[in-house]
Amino acid sequence: MSAPTGRTTDSDAFRGVWILLLMTACALAFEASARAAEIWVITDREHPMEMAPGVRLIELDAPARIKAELSSKLPSDPAQASLIAQQRLKRGGSELQERLATAYQGVIGAWSLGVTKVPAIVVDRRYVLYGETNIARALASVEDYRQRTQR
Repeated sequence: MSAPTGRTTDSDAFRGVWILLLMTACALAFEASARAAEIWVITDREHPMEMAPGVRLIELDAPARIKAELSSKLPSDPAQASLIAQQRLKRGGSELQERLATAYQGVIGAWSLGVTKVPAIVVDRRYVLYGETNIARALASVEDYRQRTQR
């Protein structure tokens, strides 16, 4: 290894450019992920969608489906039906409670955002895209909109 001469060599300049490019790429990746920090897919069983990691799925018909499971084939006698329903609730335990809580929280979240149709993709609880079924296209649309309206 030679002693430092105070001059920049081509390899030092090349290394500097690569470091700058790497830092820029990391910053852009961080900015893109920060911009789409939260993605919700709001749909129902009639409008299935492909999911991506980290995306919250809200199925507006989930509470009704769970209720139908619990009330399936109950007898017409109210006392017997109540007893069987209570047994089903106990048997479901914490997993059933979690499913119910998640289902109703999702419905409340969609209503709080004013979502009126499915399928819908919500980005950062601010942007709602109706009818889009491709998450990547939805994110690209939101990013395009942000770029056009950025002040």
